[in-house]
Order: sequence, then structure tokens, then C-alpha cells
Amino acid sequence: MIAVMRSPRPAHPAGSTPPDRPQWPARVCAVSAVLSAVLLALVATAWPPLLSFDESVARELHRWAVRQPTAVHVNRVLTDWVWDPWTMRALITAVCVWLALRREWLLALCVALSTLLGTLFQQGVKAAVDRQRPRWPDPVDSAHYAAFPSGHAMTATVVCGLLLWVAALHRVSARWMRAAAVLAAVSVIGVGLTRLYLGVHWPTDVLAGWLMGICWVLLTVLVYERVARRRPGRGAGAVVARTGRSPASPGPGSTAADEPEGPAGGTR
Repeated sequence: MIAVMRSPRPAHPAGSTPPDRPQWPARVCAVSAVLSAVLLALVATAWPPLLSFDESVARELHRWAVRQPTAVHVNRVLTDWVWDPWTMRALITAVCVWLALRREWLLALCVALSTLLGTLFQQGVKAAVDRQRPRWPDPVDSAHYAAFPSGHAMTATVVCGLLLWVAALHRVSARWMRAAAVLAAVSVIGVGLTRLYLGVHWPTDVLAGWLMGICWVLLTVLVYERVARRRPGRGAGAVVARTGRSPASPGPGSTAADEPEGPAGGTR
């Protein structure tokens, strides 16, 4: 019983970042960046097989959409309200305010800047590529500005990814993390599918939005960790100190056998 009630020991000192970080964020970031660049080059050079694929998929989806006005209405509500970029930005703004109230200034600034710069990057790519959206004689919806990449898809990916990252830093319970991950996946995939169903994007626009969003989130994580290591007391370790838990520390109800051995080291 005494072992059960012992307080968990931090895996590293408060105010510092763990000495060893997993390598997968950097690797996935690099892979998504390469895939984004390849897709960008193929779209910019109008590679015929890619254009043919886009047109065939878009044409088939549009043929279904014009026959299903109810489904079109549902998709418009989802894309224009539930998963609209401004809805996503409002959500991330609320999280930044919450972080600021907790005096987690570095994390709040990092999340806010990532969201803002991600939007600017997205609009810059749109302007540079200047890809035309699908045009239909009987459109079921309309959208403005260039098509590549999908602003809805990239914004949802960036916002949902950042929210999951913030939740992980604050050691949200596994049950809630799983629920949040499912909700994030449904939102990211769902908004992309609504853009395709409504005929306002080509498939590769949405794919590029997802890839660039993943790359952007992981780049944010890597930059934050690099800065946090140089600013003791302001990074991930500070979050651990405020929450009283660390990524490697056992949760409530854990026994001494669960603890690590050795000394406490610590738009459209």
C-alpha cells in the first residue's frame, strides 16, 4: 500500500527538456516535406497523368453530388461552419489564451505563430501555383482564390495537430487522448472529403493540404523543443512542473514497480 501511494518521481528536472527525444517527428517531417515538394512540382508542371487522375475523380464525385441535394447541404454545413478555417482559428485562439493565462508564454507564442505563419505560407503557395479550381456547368458550391493546396485541409491539419501536441505536453489521460485523436482524424479527413464532394478542389489539392499540414505541425514541434532547450523553465519541462506529471512518470494508481529504476534525474 505504501508503494502504491508514493508520489511519482519526475523523469527529468522541472524546467528542462528530456535528454532523449524520439526521432520519428524529424523523419516524418522530412518525408512529408519531400512528398509535398514532389506533389507541388507535378502540379506546377501540369503532369498529364496527375491531371487525368484529378479530373476523373472530381468528375465522378460531382456526378454523385448533383443527384444528392441533402448530402450536399450536409457537406456545406460541415465545411462552412463546423470545419471552416475560421472556426479552427477561433479554437486555436482560445487555446492560446488559456496557455497565456497559465503563463506558458513560450508555448502560447509558438502555437499562435505557427498558426499565423502556416496560413501565410498556405496563401503564398496558392498565389505562386495559381491553380484553377474545378469548373462545372451545374456547380453545387463555389469557392474563391486558387486551389492548391486546400486551405481547409491544411488549416484543419495544423490546428488539430497543434491541439493534440498541446494536450500531450499537458499529459492528458490516455482515454481523452484517444478520443481527441479520433476527433482530430475525423475532422482532418472529413473536411478534405467535403471539399472534394462539393467540387471545389481537386484530389491533389486536398492531399497537399494534408501533407503540408503534417510537415508544418512537426516542424513547429521541432523548433519549439530546440528553443525550449535553450530557455530553462520555459519549455516542456515547465509544463511538466505545472501539471505535476512528466511523460515518463507513472500515472495515478501506479505502483513502485512501474517507476523507472535509478535516481530521480529529474481558407478555402
